[in-house]
Amino acid sequence: MIIIGLTGGIASGKSTVARMFADMGAHILDADQLARDVVEPGQPALAHIVDAFGPEILSEAGELDRRAMRTHIFFDPERRRKLNAIVHPAVMDEALRRFEAERQAGTAVLLFEAALIVDIGIAGLFDVLVVADCSPAEQRRRLLARDGVEADEAERTLAAQADPVLRRAAADYVVSTEGSLEATRAQVRRIWAELTDKGDG
Repeated sequence: MIIIGLTGGIASGKSTVARMFADMGAHILDADQLARDVVEPGQPALAHIVDAFGPEILSEAGELDRRAMRTHIFFDPERRRKLNAIVHPAVMDEALRRFEAERQAGTAVLLFEAALIVDIGIAGLFDVLVVADCSPAEQRRRLLARDGVEADEAERTLAAQADPVLRRAAADYVVSTEGSLEATRAQVRRIWAELTDKGDG
């Protein structure tokens, strides 16, 4: 099984690139979904979060109140680090379990989509690292259009991102999402052809 890591900054087109790989035949595993799964009620990670931040981050139904959690950590790097120290290991444990399940099921190509692959130093887990990339100006435009955030919030969000130069340096392939969807799809097709040729060999 070939395991592709797919990463990139916010609003860089990761999810679009992931869907294109899915169209080619890759099975997709989304770190954001895993991050939701591991903090479901009854999961150990949620209990650890409550211990660290208090019951006020829970909804009346006993679920993680994401809005309250964001408010808790947005302007506090230490609290953000504390949350990440709980959630990231839980996500990776679940990801590795699912990697093995996919391997046992005979999956040929598995793609793991995650924003922080380079940031937290797990690029070595993957056979191939693909980075979705576009200019900061394009990221800003997409953030404003997609999420409806104010300009200053978009700037703060972009400023908190890892250095894109480091991501590109770590990549086996960089997919530019700056142009048309068809231009992006053509890059994905070329990567897919190379990977599946290697896999067949």
